[in-house]
Amino acid sequence: MMNLNTLLLRQRMRTEYGFECEAFHYSAHASTPAEIVERLGGFIAVLGAERLHLVGHSLGGLIVMRLLAESRGLPPGRAVLLGAPVVRSRAAQRLAASTLGRAMLGPTGVEELARDQERSASGERDIGCIAGNARFGLGHVIGHIEEENDGSVAVGETRLAGARDHLVLPVSHTGMLFSQDVSHQAGFFLEQGRFER
Repeated sequence: MMNLNTLLLRQRMRTEYGFECEAFHYSAHASTPAEIVERLGGFIAVLGAERLHLVGHSLGGLIVMRLLAESRGLPPGRAVLLGAPVVRSRAAQRLAASTLGRAMLGPTGVEELARDQERSASGERDIGCIAGNARFGLGHVIGHIEEENDGSVAVGETRLAGARDHLVLPVSHTGMLFSQDVSHQAGFFLEQGRFER
């Protein structure tokens, strides 16, 4: 799992589904994406897990996608991306147009968030994407996002080609980390390979 704010999410998935959850911490300002992925690969190797599920929020979801694209020999499992702009992030693109914005995003944010990508699920691992549509946050103002969004990322920006399932919930970009519905749906996907309808 990614992101320091995932404590409640991890506790709920541990309680409801019995998952052993470990948090991987990184800095988008102090490291490049390649460095983060290399550290994440080492972190996973130390775990020695026979089965490995991955959950990443926002930029963390893009790090998960990069890990899956670049790493071989990972233990089998599924992945859930929470509010991850797998296509693009218009808000990040607008921020990256200024020196201050690039400083806010850090090198990893600029490389992974602020350019259009052609990411797709490889089929080797089931991937589910959860998007939010509660417009709470400045991202939709900065990015001039008119379509359905979570306050930072448009729902359309979370649609990953080849993903096993996609779900929209009434949560904001940050709020999804604290949502019981999100933790339930993420755990359900990791167990079943689909979201609960």
